[in-house]
Amino acid sequence: MSKILNNLFSVHINRFPALFYGLLIAGTGFGIYLLGVLIGFFHIFMDPNNQWRKIVELIVWYSGVPVVAGFILIFGDLLFLLPKKRSCEFVPWNPPTNADLTAVLTAYNDEASIGSAVADFRSHPKVKRVIVIDNNSHDDTAEVARQAGALVVRENRQGYGHCVWRALFEGSRYDDTELTLLCEGDMTFRSYDIEKFLSYIPHVDIVNGTRIVEQLRAYRTQLTTFMYYGNFLAGKFLEAKHFGRGTFTDVGTTYKLCRNSALKRLLPLLNPSINLEFNAYFLDTALTYGFTIVECPVTFHNRVGISKGGNVSNRRALKVGLRMMRGMILGWEKSTCKR
Repeated sequence: MSKILNNLFSVHINRFPALFYGLLIAGTGFGIYLLGVLIGFFHIFMDPNNQWRKIVELIVWYSGVPVVAGFILIFGDLLFLLPKKRSCEFVPWNPPTNADLTAVLTAYNDEASIGSAVADFRSHPKVKRVIVIDNNSHDDTAEVARQAGALVVRENRQGYGHCVWRALFEGSRYDDTELTLLCEGDMTFRSYDIEKFLSYIPHVDIVNGTRIVEQLRAYRTQLTTFMYYGNFLAGKFLEAKHFGRGTFTDVGTTYKLCRNSALKRLLPLLNPSINLEFNAYFLDTALTYGFTIVECPVTFHNRVGISKGGNVSNRRALKVGLRMMRGMILGWEKSTCKR
């Protein structure tokens, strides 16, 4: 009995995200230190009697406690836990027996772009069918998609998370394809990147597209410089939480290729009411439950039509990004922000 308990304790310790929490604690300490320095700077001009000097000294001095504690966790993870967290003793190679795929496109008031997106993905030789998930569009998105040759499914529950979850569910239902390709219907992504996804899928359960490659990004896109680097930071945040499980630079992209066998196990674990931060939630949950993920660089183009998601403005992107950070730290909750 004691041996079993020791093994369980060892597994739990090895999975503990010490680097993740170490960075948070050390970052908090640095923030407190900077606050003390800032107060000390202003007290020179506004407190000639030095009444705040003792307080400033205490703030600066005790800010070192979380910094030291954070660094202990960081180096403990790097030196002792990381070798046990790295699960790949060899590079896996498990190609699907059938490389055909079902492409599922999310759509919300995308009348201007959905026809071209459907035609693009239908033209690819590996795409067996294209399904468009219409999330209560008020325009002719559904009709244009049908005319372009897509199967149209209406998702009545409003929200990005509901739309993506339904898309993955619909794609994974087909027995004649082992793979589901998730994308958006706004022409920001292209079907010619499918070959890249297929070259990675033999190694993992999920291939996640990353837009954080400057040479593959169009000059003008909905992803501003602020969003570009903010998304990269969120990716590194996710990487720190699941240290040793992968390299991540983009948590916001919809474009991904999934094995249906993995989706059938993963989808019941997901809450589709998580809204604009659903992609980060999807990756975090998948990694938590042991699914393997690798990033694939994809091209990113200017969207056709108007953005309705988290890229509407830097302000909205910041709110979505902060909810992503909060979800990764404290747990994921239902989002009330509608697109």
